[in-house]
Amino acid sequence: MQPSVPSPAPSPAPSAAPRFDERLTAPRSWWAIVGLLGLSGGLIMFPLGTVPMLGGLIAATVLAGVAVSSYGSARIRVVAGSLVAGDARIPVAALGAAEALDAEEARAWRTHKADARAFMLMRSYVPGAVRVVVTDPADPTPYVYLSSREPEALVAALEAERA
Repeated sequence: MQPSVPSPAPSPAPSAAPRFDERLTAPRSWWAIVGLLGLSGGLIMFPLGTVPMLGGLIAATVLAGVAVSSYGSARIRVVAGSLVAGDARIPVAALGAAEALDAEEARAWRTHKADARAFMLMRSYVPGAVRVVVTDPADPTPYVYLSSREPEALVAALEAERA
């Protein structure tokens, strides 16, 4: 029997489980507006009879619901060595310092401090945000701005993924 030789420790591979996962859903008041738009569609079709009224109610509600759901379903994840924000996938190695922004600072970075070259996944109904500097010299994007309800957790996940 041969003595066992310890094998070198494998390098830590990026895990498949996300370190951070947040879905930016539309606020409840928007869903109330969806209901009112559906009611409006039904009222518009009311003079044509009951069946067209129900068709207008259903069609307007579905169309408004799809619009609100598609806009409000943005997702931010830190997974497998990447920051995934909406349709963008950015390797954490190409990112620099991350900064959690409070409501006032987030508003400033959305307005007068904003850079037109920046990648922004912003939702005005989410008060907090994170600004991450892009360090890749081949990328003209100066920073990534992400609306987040948990900005400190997102910054912590980025730091943990980088380490």
